[in-house]
Amino acid sequence: MDTLTHPLRIFPKKIEAACYNRGRLALLRLGSPLRVPLPLHRGLVVILNSAIWLCVDSFADDQPVMAWREFQIHARNNLYQPVACELWLYHNCAGLIMGSALDDLHQALNQLLIHGCEEV
Repeated sequence: MDTLTHPLRIFPKKIEAACYNRGRLALLRLGSPLRVPLPLHRGLVVILNSAIWLCVDSFADDQPVMAWREFQIHARNNLYQPVACELWLYHNCAGLIMGSALDDLHQALNQLLIHGCEEV
């Protein structure tokens, strides 16, 4: 995931603490990298590791769509505060789904943690 193409746009973003914490917990329990299909976004998969959450189009050879990166966790002293990061957009239409894809990821992570590895 380090050899990504240059993004079209980069935005400062905040991820709700519940979603970020679910992602970190899933990585700790299930290993890294972790591929999480987004059920409400046909063909999209988020590949998580500790440094980047990369959303790819699995129907197009895992071409990057968007990525949440540069998580500001070093001075984090509250598990309930949103986590600042950068959102890198690689696809022209990524901005249209950035919020709903993150919500879908949060729900998929909840299901993954409830049911374990069988969902991956």
